[in-house]
Amino acid sequence: MFAEIITIGDEMLIGQIVDTNSAWMAKQLNAIGVSVKQITSVSDDELHIMEALALAEKRADLILITGGLGPTKDDITKKTLGKYFGMGFRRDEGALEMVRQIFKKYNRPLLDINIQQADVPDGCEVIVNKNGTAPCMWFERNEKIIVSMPGVPFEMMYLMDDEILPRITSRFKLPFIIHKTILTANIGESFLAKEIEEIEDSLPAYIKLAYLPKLGQVRLRLSAKGDAEDLLKAEVETYAQRIILKVKKFVIVDDDIPLEKAVLNIMRDRGLTLSTAESCTGGYIAHLITQHPGCSSVYFGGAVAYAYELKESILGVKESTLTTFGAVSEQTVSEMAEGAIKHFKTDYSIAVSGIAGPDGGTADKPVGTVWIAISTKNKTVAKVFNFSNKRIQNIERSATSALIMLLNLLNEDLQEE
Repeated sequence: MFAEIITIGDEMLIGQIVDTNSAWMAKQLNAIGVSVKQITSVSDDELHIMEALALAEKRADLILITGGLGPTKDDITKKTLGKYFGMGFRRDEGALEMVRQIFKKYNRPLLDINIQQADVPDGCEVIVNKNGTAPCMWFERNEKIIVSMPGVPFEMMYLMDDEILPRITSRFKLPFIIHKTILTANIGESFLAKEIEEIEDSLPAYIKLAYLPKLGQVRLRLSAKGDAEDLLKAEVETYAQRIILKVKKFVIVDDDIPLEKAVLNIMRDRGLTLSTAESCTGGYIAHLITQHPGCSSVYFGGAVAYAYELKESILGVKESTLTTFGAVSEQTVSEMAEGAIKHFKTDYSIAVSGIAGPDGGTADKPVGTVWIAISTKNKTVAKVFNFSNKRIQNIERSATSALIMLLNLLNEDLQEE
């Protein structure tokens, strides 16, 4: 079964919001054996919506639509669907009762435009939205299924989990889709491809290898599709182990998790703790770490110290160091890392100080100059990086580079034990 996702709304096309719905839906569909053929975003325009639907019906068996079901005049999806299928409208009592309950619960007056949300094309099946006022609509035509859902993420997710996915899995015999991800670092995509070229060339047609590069990392994803789940898993695992053995020194983890989570797992398993001292990254490293449940078993906390005064008072950086070498220097970042170890009492620390940009650079320290240090109670390793003049990219690159440096030191310390 092939699916297509259509998201409707001008707000996505002008960059006002990011379409997270499609990514989430694609992941859920993939998990039950449905392959997503295409994802399309269209404006709140009747002609555009109808053209997208017509094309999707040619490509896919299942079409999932989100957005444009609100009560205001700019929400035209429902009327467009009625026109597309040549249907009149009826008032659905189940949907209307849900609207009444929601407005009663919040003690709000029920307006005519809210009541009209229960009006649906008369040839669709209504799936009551228990978390909002816009009902979900299920259409079938020419052995195609078209489902229209609200664009509000949590409403869509509940409908998918509770209604749409169970209906699909109970109605169709779907293949198994198996994925295996290997996270690597310290090797470029092209060099990695060269290293595993022989293994990649030996893959059977039903197993694909994808390269997913991201700022100093490359994720390798093996994907297989077929009817024999156990056999697929075994084959994918065999090829994954061949790849891991071939590029072992670059492999961080054979799991689909981000770099910081892999580092946290390694430190947790070894009973180690971590703190951070950030300047130009502004707490971004701490953010990456603390988004993961259970991080407190490893991460004690840290400081965001931009000003000289805070570098001195919180982290113990010497005034003479800052005066002589400046904030962006090996000496300063090393003292920041060592100060974090001393004051926050952790086994390891990360410190970052640099010029994120777009201004603030000098001839000897241009924008993109970043010093990173990793400390333990016994040693400090510092390294300078020269990134671009793009602020956000510099912050992200600094965080990734710091985590890779920490990972390298963890591995070195393990070998010395």
